[in-house]
Amino acid sequence: MSAEYIESQNGGYYVKGTRVSLDSIVYSFRDGESPETIRQNFPSLTLEQVYGAITFYLAHQAEVDANIREGEADLERSVPPLSLSRPDLYARLQKAREELAKPQ
Repeated sequence: MSAEYIESQNGGYYVKGTRVSLDSIVYSFRDGESPETIRQNFPSLTLEQVYGAITFYLAHQAEVDANIREGEADLERSVPPLSLSRPDLYARLQKAREELAKPQ
């Protein structure tokens, strides 16, 4: 059963007994990474845990996706845009983008 691989903590999902978030595995899985590659990226996990996490995600996809969207929205609300927090840096980046966009 895939639920034995995942636990809920602090409003998020984690691979049971680890600090690896299910979100991390889901992002990699959505990007097309194989379970073996995901395992290499998270050496503290076993391949069985990676497959268990993916199985849990597929069985609870709507719920997990909603949780991920909620977390992303919370992050966007808590981190001010660069144009407000560092207007000088934002202006320099905008100028650099404009320079790069100019035809050569």
